[in-house]
Amino acid sequence: MKNYRSDEIQKRMLASNLLHPLDVLLVGATGTGKSTTLNALFGSTIAKVGHGVDPETKETSSHQLHDFMRFHDSAGLGDGKAADYEHSKNITAKLLEPCTNNGQYYGFIDLTMILLDGGSRDMGTAIRLLETVVLQTIEPHRVIVAINQADMAMSGRHWNAQLNEPEPLLIDFLEEKSLSVQKRIKESTGLTINLPIYYSAKFNYNIPVFVDHIIKHLPTSRRTIN
Repeated sequence: MKNYRSDEIQKRMLASNLLHPLDVLLVGATGTGKSTTLNALFGSTIAKVGHGVDPETKETSSHQLHDFMRFHDSAGLGDGKAADYEHSKNITAKLLEPCTNNGQYYGFIDLTMILLDGGSRDMGTAIRLLETVVLQTIEPHRVIVAINQADMAMSGRHWNAQLNEPEPLLIDFLEEKSLSVQKRIKESTGLTINLPIYYSAKFNYNIPVFVDHIIKHLPTSRRTIN
């Protein structure tokens, strides 16, 4: 994915006078597949993947895809109150981190990508993360949502293992899940988000759509902070 639409990304960023690379912070509950997503984007193992309830990422790590896009993998929430408190503080600090250009201060992080687990119905952690951390420190139009693990959305059923893609019944289910997520976030936070995309990092399904989603939300101005 290093060369996927990279020229277009460059042109749009230069046209909007954005600082580069574009910095995208990946956040979500433990097990949503942030590290697996990065590995799928880069086409190699750049981030160690945790298994089960044991998260691998303990603090934010950075990975540059190309000259105009960089991703930051944050620790997952949902590991207990004490751990979540520390992780939330670290995410807030990252979102408030400044950078300077010609003596002016700007926000280092340009976009925040909330990752959800397609195989889980529990959105409580993601909603709390949005309400109490993300939306407190970055503008809503810089927040985007994606649903990972599309292959597990129906407990692994109706996933075509030979083609590594969902069958029509699973696609319908995923479309409904995206609508449900959009509605739930609106009810809980008041934020109207664009319809979340769904993908499977494990099976490299819809990874181009993941990048398309980011490109669709490229900022049109630099992020200012106080």
